[in-house]
Amino acid sequence: MTDSRPYDEPNPYGGSKPYAYDPLTEPEYFHGVLFRRFIAFLIDALIICAPIGFAAVLIFVFGFLTFGLGWFLFSLLGPAFVIWALVYSGLTLGGPRSATLGMRAMGIEMRLWYGAPMYPLLAVVSVVLFWVAASVLTPLVAIVGLFNSRRRLLHDLIIGTVVTNNEERAASLRRYR
Repeated sequence: MTDSRPYDEPNPYGGSKPYAYDPLTEPEYFHGVLFRRFIAFLIDALIICAPIGFAAVLIFVFGFLTFGLGWFLFSLLGPAFVIWALVYSGLTLGGPRSATLGMRAMGIEMRLWYGAPMYPLLAVVSVVLFWVAASVLTPLVAIVGLFNSRRRLLHDLIIGTVVTNNEERAASLRRYR
């Protein structure tokens, strides 16, 4: 991080805060981030889908025990899926480590562009915006990350976030630079 001032301290140079991570002077924060982000997405998708799949199996069995009446609970799986995904991302990505469980496993974290940690509401907005953008502009969402030095995806550019390697991973990459 090039700016050592605390996040809430005013910028003495006026204007907005400077970018916290510079890909030219600190490339270790961005090395391998897109691939790690993809793997983290798969891990998080499994964490989100597993409880919903388990609930679907329970509802299926419950439907047999109630002679088909329990199968009406299948209509609750869609809303439960959305609520669980938003709660999961709000608590993990918006938590103190600014990373979902998949992101932690891959050694990456999401920060605001000036280095501050994420907060729950912005984490939820990030996830919603990702899914809206992915459903409308499927290839463009991921392709944007290939053409900018901070490896930001489309929704990152819109809400002002950046995904970087965490300090431990960046420090290990710094040794090999």
